[in-house]
Amino acid sequence: MSGILVITEQSGGAWHKMSFETLAAGQQLGRDLGLPVRACVFGKSSPSADLAAYQLDGVIALEHDLLEQYTADGATNALAGLIRDLEPDYVLLPHTYQVRDFGPKLATRFERVLLSDVIAFKVDGQSVVFERQLFQGKLNASYASAAGAPVFVSLQAGAYRAEALVAGSAPVETRNPLLEASKIRQKPEAPFRESARAVDLSAAEFIVAVGRGIKEEGNVPLVQELAEALGAELAASRPICDSGWLPMERQVGSSGQTVAPKVYLAVGISGAIQHLVGMKGSKCIVAINKDSAAPIFEVADYGIVGDLFEVVPALTDAVKKARS
Repeated sequence: MSGILVITEQSGGAWHKMSFETLAAGQQLGRDLGLPVRACVFGKSSPSADLAAYQLDGVIALEHDLLEQYTADGATNALAGLIRDLEPDYVLLPHTYQVRDFGPKLATRFERVLLSDVIAFKVDGQSVVFERQLFQGKLNASYASAAGAPVFVSLQAGAYRAEALVAGSAPVETRNPLLEASKIRQKPEAPFRESARAVDLSAAEFIVAVGRGIKEEGNVPLVQELAEALGAELAASRPICDSGWLPMERQVGSSGQTVAPKVYLAVGISGAIQHLVGMKGSKCIVAINKDSAAPIFEVADYGIVGDLFEVVPALTDAVKKARS
């Protein structure tokens, strides 16, 4: 048996949204290569029926009491047995904190490496070239899939969009992996959190982000009012957070949060690569900047070249009138 296996992530029946982004990538790779695509979910019990609503060749639920709480040993042992049985050509995973924990261990079981944080792939015949970024997005590197299978790949948040998933109906198979408590050396721990956050920008559908063009802290409320009018989350580039004008939890970029909202409105942000890395997956990017040569316009879908102190109040008024 060959094909593509997409490993998804859930906890207590709640899905990690990157699972569906990775599933979309799996569907695309399957179409490009003409290979069957199967999805896997593991836990004590699993919401596998949710996956069956998509165009897949099968959904496999790995269920066991020892998978109720995540451990790297439990996940690795369960998934390794499934991969040996299915013999997939490609194993795709979401690049979550959990996958960063067990993914390299799982790949090593098969004497392979995990190609992590991939942002795109290109198919030429039966050859696949994966692309990832280096040095905080300053360089893009291409990796040809090495000879032999399986190839293990994790996908960056926002690289593929869940909205691209093709609906369908897939058969569900439940398997009970052979797991022994003596083989699980770790004790389950609370899920890793990078920091305590009052807001999860990665879950926001609309974001208004402010950059150095705002000039001083006293001007931030100008942009905040626009965010509130739009029903959007307020975010910022690193200099704003470093200056203490907004809390660090609202920083977007390579050293902040990675976001992929429906609309990302960048106000007074020049577009340094460190910031672009964190928001390039946005579905629609709108930029307001007085510098027509600002790099942000290279990735923007819509751009306004103008003084933000004139544009933002006018835009806020227009939004309020439209909503009244």
